[in-house]
Amino acid sequence: QVQLVESGGGLVQSGGSLRLSCTTSKSIITFYAMAWYRQAPGKQRELVATLTTDDIIDYPNSVKGRFTISRDNAKNTVYLQMNSLKPEDTAVYYCNAEEIIFGGPSRNYWGQGIQVTVSS
Repeated sequence: QVQLVESGGGLVQSGGSLRLSCTTSKSIITFYAMAWYRQAPGKQRELVATLTTDDIIDYPNSVKGRFTISRDNAKNTVYLQMNSLKPEDTAVYYCNAEEIIFGGPSRNYWGQGIQVTVSS
């Protein structure tokens, strides 16, 4: 069973920065894509950043220019650097790994989630 372990969340003031980390129990190069999602209370889970094995990166407009996703293959870790944080960034952040299965549907693995709270 693949495990994703997140760390780095917490409480920060508006305008501050945090870096989230997600370490996988399986070689990170196994996965087609690594991603970060977030879910605020009463809202649907939304995609925050995606990084594929061929280094295609995508962000929604809400975080573009403020958030940066990166990967350290040697450490089997993906990062989310979050700068210029806003109160509306407050949410539980989830790490996601997508594994392509030839001849079958892809598999998605999730971390347990980590709280990020931005105070105004």
